[in-house]
Amino acid sequence: MSRTKPSKATNEAQPQYKVDYREIQPFGTLKKLPIGLAENACMQSVSILNQMLADTMTLRDLYKKHHWQMSGATFYSLHLLLDKHYEEQAEMVDMIAERIMSLGGISIAMAPDVAEMTRIPRPPKGREDVPSQLSRLLEAHEIILLAAHEGAETADDSGDDGTNDLLVSSVVRTNELQVWFIAEHLADTELVRSDN
Repeated sequence: MSRTKPSKATNEAQPQYKVDYREIQPFGTLKKLPIGLAENACMQSVSILNQMLADTMTLRDLYKKHHWQMSGATFYSLHLLLDKHYEEQAEMVDMIAERIMSLGGISIAMAPDVAEMTRIPRPPKGREDVPSQLSRLLEAHEIILLAAHEGAETADDSGDDGTNDLLVSSVVRTNELQVWFIAEHLADTELVRSDN
């Protein structure tokens, strides 16, 4: 029985997944794009936005943790609300990362980098009660909002209108609205009222 040699076309169809990994742009560097901004303005905004990205990714994941671990009389409504907020934060993550890349920078992307950079305190692995969960979310929002206001002002001062707009129109407005929805769940009102 004779064997035939594989054709060249067969060899070309074989995925070449064994490659030498190479980094084409180191983290913390800029690639020059013709966007009408000075290099120092881009570098400053990339730094601000990477911090915002780390904190927003952490808040996004905190929403999902609490969505899964919610309990009590308000379980259903909070379960749905936290998932909605998670989706909005996930959308924000993408917008922030894309802005970093459009400035010529490199956005953080991996969980170990996020854990190293975030300023949001790590929650326990276990399940917390509802007031603890909601208070953690509010604390995280405040960290992000304070940084967003400061970052927007810095971007404005350097002439980076795109970063200023992102921070004000998307980050601040979305987080403020989410704070309102979460904070109202901590109002000291009775779930059931009896007139007897």
